Amino acid sequence: MGMGMNNGGNDRRRARSQPFAEINITPMVDVMLVLLIIFMVAAPMMTTGVSVDLPQTKASPIAGQDEPLTVSIKSDGKIFLQTQQIELGALQQKLKDVAGEKKDTRIFVRGDKNIDYGKVMAVVSEVNAAGFSKVALITDPGSAAPVTPEKGK
Repeated sequence: MGMGMNNGGNDRRRARSQPFAEINITPMVDVMLVLLIIFMVAAPMMTTGVSVDLPQTKASPIAGQDEPLTVSIKSDGKIFLQTQQIELGALQQKLKDVAGEKKDTRIFVRGDKNIDYGKVMAVVSEVNAAGFSKVALITDPGSAAPVTPEKGK
């Protein structure tokens, strides 16, 4: 009556000899978290462009899914398409070359706050002449002082 039915202990040996088939994902999660932190820190550094002192406004950001082209005008009057310096006369053709047939591409114009308004309008005019209608002037979304008209002028 005190006899067991385990084939003389063979089941225990057989259970120990089978491989352990469970995957340990802890090292993979550790690596993924480290990569996430690295990309979170590195992502702001990867957005390079032309340094422009933008005017400040209280306007809301422009929403959109596609990546816009950026035309920047520095305080010395130099014009840049993305990060490449370009002459005003060559802007139309360069925009057509970059955007191709996508005339609904958004174009952001970033003008230094010390630049002449006529220079900004000349750039916007060239963009419109190239066939692009989605043009936006970019400002710094900080808190700007209210603009009051000067009396007597």
